[in-house]
Amino acid sequence: KNILLQPAREWEVIDGEAETIGGLYRRYIIPLAAIPAVAGLIGMLAFGFSVMGFTYRPSVGSAVASAVVQYATTLIGVFILALIIDALAPSFGATQNRVQAFKVAAYSGTASWVAGIFAILPALSWLSLLGLYGLYLLYLGLPRLMRAPQDKAMTYTILIVVAAIVVALVIGAITAPITATFMRGF
Repeated sequence: KNILLQPAREWEVIDGEAETIGGLYRRYIIPLAAIPAVAGLIGMLAFGFSVMGFTYRPSVGSAVASAVVQYATTLIGVFILALIIDALAPSFGATQNRVQAFKVAAYSGTASWVAGIFAILPALSWLSLLGLYGLYLLYLGLPRLMRAPQDKAMTYTILIVVAAIVVALVIGAITAPITATFMRGF
């Protein structure tokens, strides 16, 4: 909660926490990353989704399979993003530290995961845009956790966002045929 309401202060607390990558996944990433997948599953089953005036209601099996793929790709995406944050650190005068990079990737994703709750109601799904607050969290977290100089933090943030978009597109291209198969097959 504090990462959303008092991010500058909370990054200081997070910086000092002794953590492991596995611990971050177990205690933080796995539970929070489930929010959009579960909310989307409930919304899909309860309301379906509309495209150009047509509403499609997937079967339970298709919806569950789609949610599982979404959840798995989120967990993989955090892993890849953390590796990118760590790998780019020296280019921006920051310190390479894989655990700190995972903290940045995990905690900056908080806003997006929490905003994913709005996927339950299609009429409110536009509120998922509140998850973009995570970009600001990323910008605040990089100087603190990765020791990036403040004058390079914006460029570092922008490059990570571009990399995250590319990763999302690649993951989407790989998983789209899988998800489409589930949507037709169950």
